[in-house]
Amino acid sequence: MVFIDEARIEVRGGSGGDGCVAFRREKYVPKGGPAGGNGGNGGSVILVGDRSLNTLFHLRHTRHLNAERGRHGEGSNRTGRSGEDSRVRVPLGTLAYAADGQEPFGEILEQDEELVVAVGGRGGRGNAHFATATRQAPDQAQRGGEGAELDLRLELKLLADVGLVGLPNAGKSTFISVVSAARPKVADYPFTTLVPQLGVVALDPLRDPFVIADLPGLVEGAADGVGLGIQFLKHVERCRLLVHLVDLSGDDGDPLRDVTTVERELEAFNADLLSRQRFLVGSKRDAANPSRSESLREAASARGLRYYEVSAVTRDGLPQLLGALETALGSGCE
Repeated sequence: MVFIDEARIEVRGGSGGDGCVAFRREKYVPKGGPAGGNGGNGGSVILVGDRSLNTLFHLRHTRHLNAERGRHGEGSNRTGRSGEDSRVRVPLGTLAYAADGQEPFGEILEQDEELVVAVGGRGGRGNAHFATATRQAPDQAQRGGEGAELDLRLELKLLADVGLVGLPNAGKSTFISVVSAARPKVADYPFTTLVPQLGVVALDPLRDPFVIADLPGLVEGAADGVGLGIQFLKHVERCRLLVHLVDLSGDDGDPLRDVTTVERELEAFNADLLSRQRFLVGSKRDAANPSRSESLREAASARGLRYYEVSAVTRDGLPQLLGALETALGSGCE
């Protein structure tokens, strides 16, 4: 399935039905009086949270969403049927914007949570509603109200407990494929991850699992649009905890430079990200260069970060890291 995290849709609530002008016409009741019923209310367009979705892909060909209009009122004081709501299921983490707005007017964060984005019109009142002691045979009725219209922009920021960040080819995809059932593309060249991947980690059937998001690798200048990072950095904002993976293998390059490159891009995008709890993790421990390992350990100590070394190939260090993540999440990441 293609990963789509933005969609634009024109939504419109259904119009309300018109009120009815009618009078009772019964034998032996020569002056039955007004009997026009009210029109039904128009349906609304409603977003509904669905945790089984993790993309807006299903809305890729949707350009217009209209709720059903209300039926007109009828004689004998019969109220018209209200229009059906148009309910659109969206993944958790979806924000709703007016097309020209910069701030969201609502978001979906929980299963089955609802957000009305276009209210249906109110049904018009029939002439029976206007009868008074001094006006016993009104011949007027209201027209139904128009439904609200909106050029809607949806933006998805994935909800995940743990976000994996790092330079391209740092081992993020291999890591998530080993600790969860996620199957991202894994190869020995950079930028194999082109879209975010979600994986569920369940260490104990008696405890709640947690979700890890593998995000495309960041490069220098990502916050300014270089590479793929700017397109997906927004998904990091939803993660409760960040795991920064740094490649321990190889003989060249300073791991401290790798660390600071990612930190600068996170800070440039949103300075609050660096204040979030982070784990600094050396990956590819099975092929580690001792000098890179020591430099990375010193970098973690200087920043006050918890440091782990893991190998996704041999599984070395993974139980300790996953246990620490579960404990941190269980304590509220304080």
